[in-house]
Amino acid sequence: MMSDARADGLRLAIFTDTYPPQVNGVARTLARLAQAIEQRGGAVRIVTIADPGASSDAAPDTAPDSAPDSAPDSQVERWPSIPFWAYPQLRIAAPSRQRALDLIDQWKPNLVHVATEFGVGLAGLFAAEEAGVPVVTSYHTHFKAYLEFYNLSALGPVAWPYLRWFHNRGRRTFAPSGIVARELEQMGFENMRVWSRGVDGSRFSPSFRSEAMRAHLGVTRPDQVVVSYVGRLAREKDLIVLMRAMHAMRERAGDRAGDRVVFAIVGDGPAEAECRAAAPAGTVFTGKLTGRELAAAYASADIFAFPSITETFGNVVLEAMASGLAVVAPDIGATTEYATPETAVQFRAKDAESFAGQLLRLVDDAALRARIAASGLAFARATTWDSIFDRLVRDYRDVVASAQAPLPRSATKR
Repeated sequence: MMSDARADGLRLAIFTDTYPPQVNGVARTLARLAQAIEQRGGAVRIVTIADPGASSDAAPDTAPDSAPDSAPDSQVERWPSIPFWAYPQLRIAAPSRQRALDLIDQWKPNLVHVATEFGVGLAGLFAAEEAGVPVVTSYHTHFKAYLEFYNLSALGPVAWPYLRWFHNRGRRTFAPSGIVARELEQMGFENMRVWSRGVDGSRFSPSFRSEAMRAHLGVTRPDQVVVSYVGRLAREKDLIVLMRAMHAMRERAGDRAGDRVVFAIVGDGPAEAECRAAAPAGTVFTGKLTGRELAAAYASADIFAFPSITETFGNVVLEAMASGLAVVAPDIGATTEYATPETAVQFRAKDAESFAGQLLRLVDDAALRARIAASGLAFARATTWDSIFDRLVRDYRDVVASAQAPLPRSATKR
């Protein structure tokens, strides 16, 4: 990989409460970040939670059919953790400031990136400040949307001052999209930068389309159209809207939809049982897929149905575009930054009837489906991880270079 943004001399310590083998957009992005820094000549250490699936941290596999799953053992320090009671797939660790200080003292990073606001991340923030190492943070969870989704907006007066205090300790706060960055600026967050997301065209591509995978997804005839969802099965993803839309498609189109449309759900999570119970008869649930199987599952569908408005970016939408799918996504939220009326078909957020209508448009109109898919594919091919990480490394270098300069006056009054 050739890059015009070198990381020579950068010693980056990443503190995060999520990392592979956990499967989510944040964990996967941080694994890519570690790989990108090393490829550009820098050094990385990751401090994260222990996970039963992390018997060892293998070196990233750069083969086309595999994601960079984790950094090598020598680069990862894992702290004891327990399952989070509200979401057992996630784990939490106590914020051990002393352990974080020990790592900083021994490894001597010249930049700390804190990726989560609690546990490991909080320890990293405290330790970096005490050791005098410059800190940047990144904002990955759309707390505003989550609080509204779970009817917990009353917690806002407590949550927002803490989040603002936390992120404003750093010299930069990176948000995955301009939409989220602007929302945070309106909430009093300072020094915002956009650290967007890319897609690996060697991993997600129409070339992975497979008749064997289409059969696995439930296709029995060449004229059938596969409508798929890929991602975590969690309530905040608005999957109940997708399930209702699937039923509405069957009701509105009758035998036409029942005969021609195949529904496939790829992924797992705490709402899997709820989704299985709510889905139309015949819906295929594949469970979690990785590597070449995941790439084939994406590319072997025809339409990607994405209901969520709680994303800070929505990596899976970009992966679906790169796989050659026509995307149907909400008309509000972070995904509208790239799932535009040119690259996707938008529906009224949270409106199952609108969702169903737009999905049926694409089922019935093969030419429209092909045009939207081609537009999304062109966008995805231009949105590379190399360009994304080049911009991030330049920001890192600016922070390290100015580390001796005082923080802005407003920052010193916190």
